Amino acid sequence: MGKTSSNAPGLAKTLGLPQIVALYVGAVIGSGILLIPGLAAEKAGPASILAWLVMSILVVPMAITMGLLSAKYPSAGGVSTFVRNAYGDRFGNMVGWFFLLSVPMGAPILSVTGANYLAVLLNWGDGQLYAAAVLILISVLAMNVLGMNVAARVQTIVVSLIITILILAVVASLPHASAANFVPFVPSGWVSVIQAAGLLFWCFIGWEAVTHLSEEFVDPAKNAIRGVLWSAGLVALLYFAVAFMTVATHSYGDGLSAASLSIMIQLSLGPVGGWIVAITALFICIAAANAYVGAASRIAYSLAKEQVAPKWFGALHPKYGTPVGGLAFLALCFAIVLSVLYFGWIDLSRLIELPNASFIATYIGGCLAGVRLLRESRIGRIASWISLLFTVGLYPFLGWSALYPLAIIALSLFWERRKKRMTLES
Repeated sequence: MGKTSSNAPGLAKTLGLPQIVALYVGAVIGSGILLIPGLAAEKAGPASILAWLVMSILVVPMAITMGLLSAKYPSAGGVSTFVRNAYGDRFGNMVGWFFLLSVPMGAPILSVTGANYLAVLLNWGDGQLYAAAVLILISVLAMNVLGMNVAARVQTIVVSLIITILILAVVASLPHASAANFVPFVPSGWVSVIQAAGLLFWCFIGWEAVTHLSEEFVDPAKNAIRGVLWSAGLVALLYFAVAFMTVATHSYGDGLSAASLSIMIQLSLGPVGGWIVAITALFICIAAANAYVGAASRIAYSLAKEQVAPKWFGALHPKYGTPVGGLAFLALCFAIVLSVLYFGWIDLSRLIELPNASFIATYIGGCLAGVRLLRESRIGRIASWISLLFTVGLYPFLGWSALYPLAIIALSLFWERRKKRMTLES
């Protein structure tokens, strides 16, 4: 596909390997790195680093599955296209809706998380905090209107800064590391290590997001799998390094776990470390929101082309060729969700359970597609089965939020019946 124009609707191929890696890393390294290393160490003690090691290995099959599918079926529909090719339109549309209706909540959660780190340092009230969250989302929407090429360039810079700051945090804490902090190694028993591994799963969600941008990859057959492997390696190293130093410096427990990264870096850098972590948090949340907004706007575009979403979802910008219809839908949803959070009608911890459930449902769909579509690839077949067993095993533990994907299925079936009725009437 060539460069997009108003005369030839479509999405331009502008994403090379560096941009693909940046988008993957930005999507996967979310706000969890600011919180989860300390919580995992509090739950399982020094043995939590084994949970990080195991999860870093288990996530590779999931990343490979998504990378191979993106290489074979590059499309703005991402996982929904994979499922459509494997099991038909009905199930493909359901998975498309799973992802699309996750981001309207996920991106505002990220923006509020990023703004909250600044709010703590600057003693902001709720009004200022939510104003900052709005600005974060507006900037992300604006980047995506200008084009994925612009958004990806910004993403590359932001992810480079994130990696630099995380490395700084690890290096700065080295003088304060002690072998004594690894004894006793398993203070709460081996069951706690398994529980910690379950907690860590949320740090590795994100591989599905960039599949929706695969139509814009330059040479997807080559760069999709290369991008996912480079990203998986970088993500695993960064997470493990931060988790290891959290234990080595004992920057957890006694109320410190929620701010373990900040505590760790302040050991050497003092109060300025708090600012470094706040800036890191802001960068991380912008990067993740950028990746998900870009992906969701493209799945909206894809669903509109399939005529199972409102026609205006598929509108493209006349100059930039970007999916402004999907972005407009997201902007409307962001306004509603931020208002709900601001007025306290639901708290952040409750809200986050809903997109988590639909993301897991998206992964299950993608893994099922991989089982069928990657049968000719030994690596793909094995990776798909491992990922499927892992995600299906997790789903029963989602609790009440597991009902959210069922509500989305009902919405998907409603649009399907509406499409059939309109076809019969025409």
